[in-house]
Amino acid sequence: DLNHPLLTTPQSLATSEWTLDYPPFFAWFECMLSYAAVYFDKEMLSVQNLNHASQMTVLFQRLSVIATDTLYIYAVYQCCSCVNGKRGGKDLLESPPFVLSVLLLWNFGLLIVDHIHFQYNGFLFGLLLLSIARLFQKRYLEGAFLFAVLLHFKHIYLYVAPAYGIYLLRSYCFAQNNPDGSLRWRSFSFLRVIMLGLIVCLVSAVSLGPFLVWGQLPQLFSRLFPFKRGLCHAYWAPNIWAVYNSLDKMLSVLGLKYQLLDPAKIPKAAMTGGLVQEFQHSVLPSVTPLATLCCTAISMLPSVFCLWFKPQGPRGFLRCLVLCALSSFLFGWHVHEKAILLAILPLSLLSVERSRDAGNYLILSTTGHFSLFPLLFTTPELPIKILLMLLFSVYSFSSLKALFR
Repeated sequence: DLNHPLLTTPQSLATSEWTLDYPPFFAWFECMLSYAAVYFDKEMLSVQNLNHASQMTVLFQRLSVIATDTLYIYAVYQCCSCVNGKRGGKDLLESPPFVLSVLLLWNFGLLIVDHIHFQYNGFLFGLLLLSIARLFQKRYLEGAFLFAVLLHFKHIYLYVAPAYGIYLLRSYCFAQNNPDGSLRWRSFSFLRVIMLGLIVCLVSAVSLGPFLVWGQLPQLFSRLFPFKRGLCHAYWAPNIWAVYNSLDKMLSVLGLKYQLLDPAKIPKAAMTGGLVQEFQHSVLPSVTPLATLCCTAISMLPSVFCLWFKPQGPRGFLRCLVLCALSSFLFGWHVHEKAILLAILPLSLLSVERSRDAGNYLILSTTGHFSLFPLLFTTPELPIKILLMLLFSVYSFSSLKALFR
């Protein structure tokens, strides 16, 4: 029933705005939430009811985020069991598991993105962290299954898929190494490859099958990868393309000032107008989606090669995952500010085990969290975001300093 506010059919899901940013599993997730939302405020379920606001809507949003965060809390518990708890002082508050639990559960970026800006990133990162924990526990098939499910919830996690693919192939499909650490080719297991393939295929069939039956796959993929949104988000993420845009803007201003450019051919504030749209650069060559893909892939290659030729176990995989996330953040197409959390949260696991990683974490978390400030832009939110970030930053510096003396 296309007129029903709950939008429960695959056809209505694919033709609604609900699947504009998310793969099918997230659309189904929102449909299930709508069954609870109807008891709070039916008007919020109307697709045409734009800018609807009510106290019951806010209450539902807050309670639903809190409820789904239980998965994130469980994932943090599993991750804390994977770190070395012998480092630090005798005090429980200075132990690596406790410090890690605070860095993850009270992460400033996730707090403002989910509980103030309002989204459901908590349970998505819960799936990611739980998948990482399963790989640390050598439960490879469970980790692969969780990551496959995660991909069908949010396709932004495709950026860290190379780390998963190489690690599972290197550490699971090849069962043994030579004494010098090199690959023992004879240990390759076709059965394990088939098991991994079946997991991916079954999850994909459950996710995409209904849309295939309804003939909506082309429309679904066109909405999942909307390249016409432009190179940068309305609020620029602090990556290489922000520098590129700024340089182009500076050159255009100088060109107009010294009459080197024709004013009639220069677009007016195209990329600084705060709109999500395609635009052409004024002086520098315009960047295409293919160019960003190539830059992202090239920047990932060193970490992926290192994971294959010099594996260092689960921690080597985690290091590669962080670098893949950073590569996508620096060079990806239409990157959101919140994408930096994809690197900050996994890096938290490494920060409590080695002082060098702790230093990298402090730099990345401080600058990355500061870049999220534009998400909260109203005057009453200014002291809130400053205070929250100060509290988290002070704890991060003091706890990691105490951990590594």
